[in-house]
Order: sequence, then structure tokens, then C-alpha cells
Amino acid sequence: MESWLFLAIILVVAFLGKNQSLVIASLVVLALKLIPNTQKLLTTIQAKGINWGVTVISVAILVPIATGQIGFKDLLNAFKSPVGFVAVACGVLVAILSSKGVGLLSQSPEITVALVFGTIMGVVLFKGIAAGPVIASGITFVIIQVMQSLSLIK
Repeated sequence: MESWLFLAIILVVAFLGKNQSLVIASLVVLALKLIPNTQKLLTTIQAKGINWGVTVISVAILVPIATGQIGFKDLLNAFKSPVGFVAVACGVLVAILSSKGVGLLSQSPEITVALVFGTIMGVVLFKGIAAGPVIASGITFVIIQVMQSLSLIK
């Protein structure tokens, strides 16, 4: 019963915050819970959903290449400006942080609850996008490493 209430609260908060993505996600999960014997499906979505989402995002990013809106000339031009170098560096950094974050989530699954709550707050209160839990876990990993090296935590 607690999960229904929690999901309903998220749905209401998402609706009040006018966040369509989170409303849809909440409704899909609630609908899946209505179907009998979906525990295995929900477990599969939990385990593979981030990879599926990254794949969908990657497809969306590659579409401008497929349509000819972005070509080799644009790629070369990206390296001719400071903004282009910063964008490439940030892309590398996010990929590294994400890989560390996935590792942290597998080692400390209890962190997932805090990351999900933080992501929901960011989405609803600050009009963010819910693409951040993996990156947030990577940033968490880096902060934990720094705090451990400074002996602030064990």
C-alpha cells in the first residue's frame, strides 16, 4: 500500500509542478502495478530502464546527423572555439561520472532513494529534467571520494 501512496504523491506533485514527463512516468508505473504478476517486468525495467533511456536519448541525438543537419564540417567547427572544447570536455566528464555513478548505485543501492527524491525535487521545483540520477550518482561518487580522502567520512 505504501508504494501506491508514494507513487500517487509523486503523480500529484508532478501534476502540480506541470512536469509532463514525470506525470507520464508515474501513470505508467501505476498502470503496470495494476496488472497482475508484473513484478518480473518491473524488476527488468528497474535493471535495464536506464540503458533503454540512454539508448533513446542517443537515437534522438543522432537524428540530426541522419537528417543532414549536422555533418563533419560542424564537428570540425566545434573544435575551433572555446565553447566547442568545453562541450567536448563536459561530454567526456559526464560519461566518466555516469560510469562511476552506475558503479556506486550497484555498490550502495540505498543511495538510489535519495537520488530519486533529489531528482524529483529538481524536476518539480526547479523545472529540471529527470535525466540526472546516473550523473547525480557520479557526482555523489566524486564527492564521497573527496570526503574520504580528507578523512571527513569513512
